[in-house]
Amino acid sequence: MTAMKATVSARETSVRVWSPYVRLFHWSLVLCVATAWLSSGEIMKLHELAGYCAAVLIASRLVAGLAGSGYTRLDQFIRRPGTVLSYLADMAHGRERRYLGHNPAGGAMVLALVICIAGIALTGWMQTTDAWWGVAWVEDTHKVLGNGILVLIGLHVGGVVLASLRHDENLVRAMVTGRKRAPSPEDVA
Repeated sequence: MTAMKATVSARETSVRVWSPYVRLFHWSLVLCVATAWLSSGEIMKLHELAGYCAAVLIASRLVAGLAGSGYTRLDQFIRRPGTVLSYLADMAHGRERRYLGHNPAGGAMVLALVICIAGIALTGWMQTTDAWWGVAWVEDTHKVLGNGILVLIGLHVGGVVLASLRHDENLVRAMVTGRKRAPSPEDVA
């Protein structure tokens, strides 16, 4: 009986933020990027398949971001550069507000990750065509973006850990369950 009350109490103090689609997209993209990176130069068919899957996921996310609702929409988390810089300054001083969806820095990171992965997929595909096969700048761009994604992933994970600690909220669990702590009056919904 006590465990049931704890579950009911937890549901009452949390709200649904991330839809099943957003969560499936996120973890599928993680799997595709990890698979592509780990199979690079080793198992090219798997590498290419993971890249094509990542491209399809990104295309579907753009459609969902334009046609979806709530926190799925791109206009919900893509903010002006000045807003992002102001948020980063607040973070540096430990006074950033909690956002129910993506905070401005998180939204900018999502955009950077999506652009980088799209660039990797595009340059990877280009290398399979007669027109672009063996073109040095295409190969070089693919490699630079492929290694650059690791930097972005590190920054993303670091931001998730920092926000989780600062706002006393497990953001990884939220991306699994879809639920976050209900907003307080100080939070940005």
